[in-house]
Amino acid sequence: MYYSDEIIEEVRMKNDIVDVISGYVKLQRKGSSYFGLCPFHNEKSPSFSVSPDKQMYYCFGCGAGGNVFTFIMEYENYNFVEALKYLAERAGVRLPEEEFSKEARASADLKSRLLEIQKRAASFYYYQLWQESGRQGLDYLKNRQLSDETIKKFGLGYSPKYSGTLYKYLKSKGYTDELLKESGLFHIEERRGMQDKFWNRVMFPIMDVNNRVIGFGGRVMGDAKPKYLNSPETKVFDKSRNLYGLNIARTSRKPYLIICEGYMDVIAMHQAGFNNAVASLGTALTSGHASLMSRYTKEVLLTYDSDEAGQKAALRGIPILKAAGIRPRVVNLTPYKDPDEFIKAEGRETFEKRLEEAENAFLFEIRVLEKQYDLSDPESKTAFFREIARKLLEFPEELERNNYIESLSGIYQIKFEDLRKMVNNMALSAVSSQPRTPRIRETGGKKDSREDGGRKAQRLMLTCLTSYPSMFDTIAGYITPEDFVTPLYHRAAELVFAQHEEGEVNPARLLNQFSDPEEQKEVTALFHAALHLEGEEEARKAVLETVCRLKRDSITWKNEHLAPTDLAGLQQIVEARKRLEDLERGRVTLHISFD
Repeated sequence: MYYSDEIIEEVRMKNDIVDVISGYVKLQRKGSSYFGLCPFHNEKSPSFSVSPDKQMYYCFGCGAGGNVFTFIMEYENYNFVEALKYLAERAGVRLPEEEFSKEARASADLKSRLLEIQKRAASFYYYQLWQESGRQGLDYLKNRQLSDETIKKFGLGYSPKYSGTLYKYLKSKGYTDELLKESGLFHIEERRGMQDKFWNRVMFPIMDVNNRVIGFGGRVMGDAKPKYLNSPETKVFDKSRNLYGLNIARTSRKPYLIICEGYMDVIAMHQAGFNNAVASLGTALTSGHASLMSRYTKEVLLTYDSDEAGQKAALRGIPILKAAGIRPRVVNLTPYKDPDEFIKAEGRETFEKRLEEAENAFLFEIRVLEKQYDLSDPESKTAFFREIARKLLEFPEELERNNYIESLSGIYQIKFEDLRKMVNNMALSAVSSQPRTPRIRETGGKKDSREDGGRKAQRLMLTCLTSYPSMFDTIAGYITPEDFVTPLYHRAAELVFAQHEEGEVNPARLLNQFSDPEEQKEVTALFHAALHLEGEEEARKAVLETVCRLKRDSITWKNEHLAPTDLAGLQQIVEARKRLEDLERGRVTLHISFD
């Protein structure tokens, strides 16, 4: 559905960003802005800023930022349309009716109906748990020491012993067999027709991050197989892209997520106060799971079972997490099998200590690797160190590699220099065995530092322009959008200057022009550069230096990209250089004010 810029802007303007964010974050006014603890990363000192003037937020700690749409999208994990609808309803703005193609409408209707069925099924199972017929299921949960509050929190239920009860219930609500078949809750038998997929099981509703029931896991009562049964994949359930418990864990203020093997581990940990625990849904950890977790954290603690299967699962998961930019650590659960057993035996405080002592993922890999070698045998021991050296080559940075060499030399009583020499020799051996290719010479750090300084000047200028509208008069005749040579900054500058010509600079509205989340984040930072305006004279000097740096870099960039035959362009560069020289030498003065 396409929504016009006018309706989007109306929704944004009617949702004051301070009011909206105050519903999620405790804010305190400091000067012209409000500050609080960032909801997107763990911190002790408030660095999360909300500007009522700019109608934007920005975290000086993690760089998260944007307008009111961005905040709702990030916090609630909504897409733009979902955030727009949420804020429109909040402000009482009526959105135009969506116009679907016939196929799109049919697909949307199907998903909506399937979600409705899952929700009704969850209510049905929850009701059955508290009936006399669900006594076996309730006793099981009580024996696992779950409280009524926890059972309610996770919506746990029971599927009756006799197949067909859910089918009869949903048929009474008017659902067709065709739709029920799509739900994944039933299978068709040749003789008996449509039958419940789950029966005589404790039921675990699986929710997406928006708290919608999308599927189920069921634990059988008795010794029947399989012990655990999960919903098949449907139009609303993709097990490789959802995590059990994430709907709750994503709101935790802990700096990491804890990943477990099963439903009961997650529930037991939440009941013990570890509400940042999640589990994959009857499948091995996937890149989809890791990508999903990376939206909420940069660190994951693995609490897989302490047996051999659990160790293998951890070894498989570590590289997947690293590839998603997540730092994995491994929790040692011995002598207990899983987190649930550990907490029941040792208590919350002891388990929390184990979490704090979680092992570095690389050192865990080495510890598991060690089991394959007999360190009392010199030959086997040497082979083990060769394998360590080979794995150390995975680290491209020498400093990080040396830090690990230092740790391993202490653990395995090998001299630091001996292990480092083995690593270096192995690296040289690998290089000499590769075919030679011509080397391309690159200019070093001077260009990089110039670009960094130039980007900083562009950010400072955009922050000044959006913070002090009078600054447009100051730079008139010197700075235009063409002087912002970084592509994204140039696009933002064009929009800012255009808004100024229309009579109002509004960075929050400008942000609607950028659809990519990373671009939105970077553009937000453009309007929140650190301005140290301690005294008027120092402030004037800073503005002058910024204008000169920005213009100087612009002239250099234009000269480097000028066509040899472009005489008019060359003349413009010559004139710009002369004006810059007059400014730098004080022959002309900028009229600077901060109104």
